Amino acid sequence: MNEDRGMPCRVFFGVIGLAVLIASAAVRAEDVTGTLGSPSATTSISGKQLPPPDPPFGGVIKEGALQSTAWWAPRVVPPKGAPNVLLIITDDAGFGVPSTFGGVIPTPSLDRIANNGLRFNNIYSTALCSPTRAALITGRNHHSAGFGVVSEQATGFPGYNSIIGKDKATIGRILRDNGYATSWFGKDHNTPAFAASALGPFDQWPTGLGFEYFYGFVGGDANQWQPNLFRNTTQIYPFQGKPGWNLVTAMADDAIDHLHKLNQIDPDKPFFIKYAPGATHAPFHPTQE
Repeated sequence: MNEDRGMPCRVFFGVIGLAVLIASAAVRAEDVTGTLGSPSATTSISGKQLPPPDPPFGGVIKEGALQSTAWWAPRVVPPKGAPNVLLIITDDAGFGVPSTFGGVIPTPSLDRIANNGLRFNNIYSTALCSPTRAALITGRNHHSAGFGVVSEQATGFPGYNSIIGKDKATIGRILRDNGYATSWFGKDHNTPAFAASALGPFDQWPTGLGFEYFYGFVGGDANQWQPNLFRNTTQIYPFQGKPGWNLVTAMADDAIDHLHKLNQIDPDKPFFIKYAPGATHAPFHPTQE
């Protein structure tokens, strides 16, 4: 159903290893690898304070450079064994849609993932799109995160202003500060309407909420053939001159390309991806297949 008409927006999402990650990050003690003070040194953190405080300088400063000792603070990395996390959230798709949960639409990739893990059949849904997403990425009641209504219907009252407060850190911000590579693909319906343009401000865009890379559209819906598309905060037009171009496959290609780049540069760095395709939401623009 279409949340823009005030009707319930059912949301299905899959999380791989998220509970394991949070538990492991909370109980693991700080662990330094490499030679402390060198640029290659890394450390995990307790996570009790984010961002973590800068450690005291451990080198030696004398009047001459030759008598001084340089010292680099260790880079923050996740604890060993921290999993990759893929969070998939689709609009207007309940249990009756994917074959993973007995639905009528074949979803073999989701089925394969579910068969190798767990199937969660309960989600805190606010019956609207922006509020459910705000609750999902912050782990808080949607009013606490400023989304008592969808962003386009925001009012200037606490809990309804479509602004995620600085003290309401998203899962992207938490994992980024713990050393994860974080990204957001697809629909962003958690940016205030007054900030949803190429002029910003961008503190409430995905890149301002802890997601280092964003490829998608801002708002409740978009033409999937010619979307109002952004890479980070720059508007792009990859569909021009390509009549068969569609965001459903384009964002998948971009996500795969992004993962390839991460793997080439630092294959040991785990990733968190929030993946929110928009084709099941009106105006219903998936490709024919």
